[in-house]
Amino acid sequence: MRIAILALALMATPALAETPEQRLAAAGLTLPPPNAPIGLYVPAARVGKLLFLAGHGECPAGGAGKLGATMDVAAGKANAAKVALCMLATIKAELGDLSKVKRVVKVMGLINATPEFTQHPEVMNGFSEVMVTAFGDAGKAPRVAAGAGSLPRSWPVEVDAIVEVK
Repeated sequence: MRIAILALALMATPALAETPEQRLAAAGLTLPPPNAPIGLYVPAARVGKLLFLAGHGECPAGGAGKLGATMDVAAGKANAAKVALCMLATIKAELGDLSKVKRVVKVMGLINATPEFTQHPEVMNGFSEVMVTAFGDAGKAPRVAAGAGSLPRSWPVEVDAIVEVK
């Protein structure tokens, strides 16, 4: 009986003890070095318990494309996941530890797309899936997924967000 109780405790403990970094690593995801700003702004600003994150593309800066023209939904979703990892790298640089994030509060996603492209939410799911991997249900946030005629450096996806800090 005692062994069974210990086994149950050990099975329950890892999920509670896992950090966002450990959950990302278990999913095969690693944080890149964050990008330096490409303009006159800061990548993040903390106001009380809220961390406001500037628009992010992927890290390292690079990937260009336009959904509906040079990229399909799968490629856009993969790029959005890279953007999420870049944003997490910025959060970690600002807070020192992703475990200090209480929840993702708001996400605004812009998709560089042709006027005919309509699958913006499917592309943004790549970003949201990474946040849920890192933070569980606390990574699921109200979200906007909108089309844009162009984005900085021809990025396929740009995302800004607000997170609550513990």
